[in-house]
Amino acid sequence: MEPIIDHIEITVKDMAVAAPFYDKLLPLLGFDLKSRSSAVLEDHELHVVEYLHPRLGFAINSPRSAFRGDTINRRRPGALHHLAFRAESRAEVDRLHLELTQIRATIVSPPREYPEYVPPGYYALFFKDIEGIKYEIVHTPPRSG
Repeated sequence: MEPIIDHIEITVKDMAVAAPFYDKLLPLLGFDLKSRSSAVLEDHELHVVEYLHPRLGFAINSPRSAFRGDTINRRRPGALHHLAFRAESRAEVDRLHLELTQIRATIVSPPREYPEYVPPGYYALFFKDIEGIKYEIVHTPPRSG
């Protein structure tokens, strides 16, 4: 089996806040809003908004009512620490940095090289969505197989 991710689902705190943000974010990452769908599954206390790309499905989910008051903490066991998207070039990382500031993403660390990360030439930016979920845009030199 090849380690290829088919889809990712992330639970957000407030769908009314998160969905408009992700409607702006995901097109920056190559998703087409024409492939966006939404559903409410009452029996599961679930509202889901799904964004499809030929290589990856990405969805945001509402929390169960019992967890609505919980805060996001990426260091909690079972939580998503951060999610990294690969850029084709350093210039793309830089361009996305500017676009992320325009959609009100919180820039944690602007684009720079991270010599402490592997492989050499690791160039990235880190940001958080409107609720505090952390993401990364990264460019690395081509990997050898």
